[in-house]
Amino acid sequence: MDAPSRNAQAFAAVPFMALLGVQREFSAGGRARLVVETRPELENPIRAMHGGVVATLVDVVMASAAVSRIDFAKTAVTLTMNTSYLQPGRGRLTADGEVLGVDADGEVVQCAAWVTDSEGRVVARSLGSFRYLDNR
Repeated sequence: MDAPSRNAQAFAAVPFMALLGVQREFSAGGRARLVVETRPELENPIRAMHGGVVATLVDVVMASAAVSRIDFAKTAVTLTMNTSYLQPGRGRLTADGEVLGVDADGEVVQCAAWVTDSEGRVVARSLGSFRYLDNR
């Protein structure tokens, strides 16, 4: 596999992701995967991953899928996101995202994401739309 581009490396180095302990397993060809281990400071009162962390996972994995579709030539910002929480997430959570389609101008991309726990149960599903912006 080729070495990641500078833009791809910059996208992977977002400080908030490091704070949460999120690791990117891959991001290429309109698909992406992120993983995070549950730890006490990220849990809610029922000792499951806080919903805000799950929302961050689906948001970032969809944006990562979107920018990987164009080889990280631009960044992607969230326009809309609808997330359904299906059950508490415990243990290692894996977020997968993929591009579903792009508008006629190629500037707005629709994506889907889902989060599974270490036993393969679906914790959350999400749909979102993202606008491409030039990297700064």
